[in-house]
Amino acid sequence: MGKVTGFKEFERKDESYTSVQERVGHYKEFTVPLSEAEITKQGSRCMDCGIPFCHSGCPLGNLIPDFNHMVHQGEWQKASWILHSTNNFPEFTGRLCPAPCEKACVLGIINDPISIENIEKNIVERAFAEGWIKPQPPKTRTGKTVAIVGSGPAGLAAAQQLNRAGHTVTVFERDNAIGGLLRYGIPNFKMEKGIIDRRVAILEAEGITFKVNTNVGVNYDINDLKAFDSIVLCGGATERRGLPTPGADADGVVQAMDFLTQQTKVVFGEKIENQVLATGKDVIVIGGGDTGSDCVGTSNRHGAKSVTNFEIMPKPPVERSASTPWPYWPLQLKTSSSHKEGAERNWLINTKEFIKDANGKLIALKTVNVEWKMVPGQRPELIEIAGSEKTWPCDLALLALGFTGPEKTLSSQLGIELDFRSNYKAEYGKYQTNIPNIFTAGDMRRGQSLIVWAISEGREAARQVDLYLMGSTNLPTKEGGDLPAL
Repeated sequence: MGKVTGFKEFERKDESYTSVQERVGHYKEFTVPLSEAEITKQGSRCMDCGIPFCHSGCPLGNLIPDFNHMVHQGEWQKASWILHSTNNFPEFTGRLCPAPCEKACVLGIINDPISIENIEKNIVERAFAEGWIKPQPPKTRTGKTVAIVGSGPAGLAAAQQLNRAGHTVTVFERDNAIGGLLRYGIPNFKMEKGIIDRRVAILEAEGITFKVNTNVGVNYDINDLKAFDSIVLCGGATERRGLPTPGADADGVVQAMDFLTQQTKVVFGEKIENQVLATGKDVIVIGGGDTGSDCVGTSNRHGAKSVTNFEIMPKPPVERSASTPWPYWPLQLKTSSSHKEGAERNWLINTKEFIKDANGKLIALKTVNVEWKMVPGQRPELIEIAGSEKTWPCDLALLALGFTGPEKTLSSQLGIELDFRSNYKAEYGKYQTNIPNIFTAGDMRRGQSLIVWAISEGREAARQVDLYLMGSTNLPTKEGGDLPAL
């Protein structure tokens, strides 16, 4: 695949960024694309490795060496077809996926892995620019109706696959625009929302119906939902984790998703009463994951006085550690573009108290340094270090602590069983709940996870729904189905 000696001749190159000073002044994407010639070189680095572990690293089973080879040969349209044969939305994953495929790349054993994610992004953007991505409505309809609850990546993938099978698909979204957390949980500077709108226009032209501001079980009768031949629940894991810490009710302690959602809505002209702003404030972001990073970037764009990031876990190693050998996903330090815009990062630190003034406003955080006691066969134990207490000035604390699972409105009204982690329970590999015509996919089924996993689950669940409705299916599966015809 690629050029036989390409991985020896060419070094990995990634997109660069505009300067910090420039990019913190706006909410647009700020990557500087590589030239077509350079992307071709990057595709040429793909080795003839024999067993492409990137396949197993990718939850979608993307045919990565195949589309790399097409890029190497300048066959961009074929590359687009190969990419879309397994991934409905490479424009999302090409921007937002942490690229487990790259961590499983065989070349990564001895050198920098192939820049798979960036190649993927360039393929799909070229495809849109050239007009290769066109609506493909089904030639016939089955007469079966399917309701999909939730318009995140799992719901959208399931919708497109089921529509391709000829079913009449309606997608319900409780917010005022399609996309789920892609829309309001991901800042515009990581993915501009026109990227979602562009794809939704394709889906609508293919015959999918979208209903926004429709909260099933709240302002849409659950009995109307039951009238569909099948239902796919893709509502995500949206129960936010809080902190049972004294003073957590202070004015100024805010959930990260509220902060991020408000800002995205403001970017698109919505007026938010009492918008949470970081302007001129000492901001502390609690949580070191991607959402915490997004809060850092947004706070800097607001013009925060200072931005500090807390993480209760130890600082990960810079290089891959022996505990996560190739091709496993490594526990490794990640420094995002937002971190590079300005933030003091702290590990092994625990918040003990949110300190508020007489009016209930947050003015400071009290913390203690910690360490983890690890005993084989036992749960890790958190140990506070005596004498390490510290008080930090803070006007705004953003809780980026992840999610505990899906909301239970639908499960209670529909009678859906839950698993031991409080996710919607579905039979393994079939995505089918205890109610035969109701299926579930994405974070609602597996818990908080990656966009690439959500798309994979949506595709696989759609195949099972089609099989349930029709008795057979031609929809592809990463487990060994046929690709659609070119």
